[in-house]
Amino acid sequence: MNTIQIKDKKFSLSIPEVEIQAAVRKVAEAINHDIAEKNPLFICVLNGAFMFAGDLMKNVSIPCEITFVKLSSYEGLYSSGSVKEIIGLNESVVGRNVVVVEDIVDTGVTMERILSSLRAKGANDIRVATFLQKPDALQRDIKIDYVAMQIPNDFIVGYGLDYDGYGRNLKDIYTVVSE
Repeated sequence: MNTIQIKDKKFSLSIPEVEIQAAVRKVAEAINHDIAEKNPLFICVLNGAFMFAGDLMKNVSIPCEITFVKLSSYEGLYSSGSVKEIIGLNESVVGRNVVVVEDIVDTGVTMERILSSLRAKGANDIRVATFLQKPDALQRDIKIDYVAMQIPNDFIVGYGLDYDGYGRNLKDIYTVVSE
């Protein structure tokens, strides 16, 4: 299936599952090496990062914990520019080594807010693992420690990423071909 329809948009296959899984394993290997003795708390940013977090955790072999937060900054195809916290962090991060697990970093606005919040809550060492990064869209000076893949500044769907709530369940990544 090279082209799919979601609502009023057509999308074409851009990253197949086999490439996705290889990139996830590479990130997990780096994390296993870099923070082996740090007992990290992984914080998965919902909804989009749930697939990446699930696959990542299957490949992380060090002692760790995982928790979830839910934020929203998208409306349809575009970032709204504001970040709404829908479900917040319930665990204490004071003195903890934290790995924020994100589906995609594009403008960096959401990640900047997350990092600022975690620093204010007393996290010790904060690292960012993102499945996708759009370097051309970045507007903030933030450090991303682990990037599974870099992509152009196109709208994509699949592997946890959605278009108006649809397409998260796709095992491959698709790029919009009609806007």
